Amino acid sequence: MNDTTQGTARPPELIPLPAGLVLRRRSLVPDQAFNDALTADLDHLRVWLAWAQEAPTLAETAMHRAAQDESWEAGQAYGYLVTPAEGAPTVLGGCAMFGGDGPGVLEIGYWLRSEQVGRGIAAEAAAALSAIGLALPGTERMEIHCDQANVRSSAVPRRLGYRLDRIEPDEPVTAAEVGRSMVWVLDDATRLRSGRDLG
Repeated sequence: MNDTTQGTARPPELIPLPAGLVLRRRSLVPDQAFNDALTADLDHLRVWLAWAQEAPTLAETAMHRAAQDESWEAGQAYGYLVTPAEGAPTVLGGCAMFGGDGPGVLEIGYWLRSEQVGRGIAAEAAAALSAIGLALPGTERMEIHCDQANVRSSAVPRRLGYRLDRIEPDEPVTAAEVGRSMVWVLDDATRLRSGRDLG
């Protein structure tokens, strides 16, 4: 994967969100906290997440975290977990920003535990990373890709002011997917709406 940024510019390791939450760089959250969140909600997460089909061991989680650290330091991908800003870092979900298709493109992905769905957290996290991503040197546009059947996921870019650029064939990776990927694009920071906006 090509570097997503020019020079040494990197996003912050902690990004405040509303309601006392924060996006915390993955390496700042204990592996056990990640595993606890995944194991407790596996039936919900495996519907849309190919990497959440089975509960990982702590060793597997440590290896994945180390790989994410390497990608961060290389300027290729930036993985975060949603946690409370204060107290023990209980994992409520995750959000990541990584190199997309072609130069100057950053893609965002996100997930939430079932009890956090419907609170606007995914939209707030995606809005924060969208603003930060567009401000990084070399970034020309942000993208969000999601399967056409994933109605909740597609509501996020629509809510934030992304435009639907295209729908293209894509190999299903979970049983719920229909194999048609919606590609949402944001290339003008002035169009970005807050995750709290309902328009």
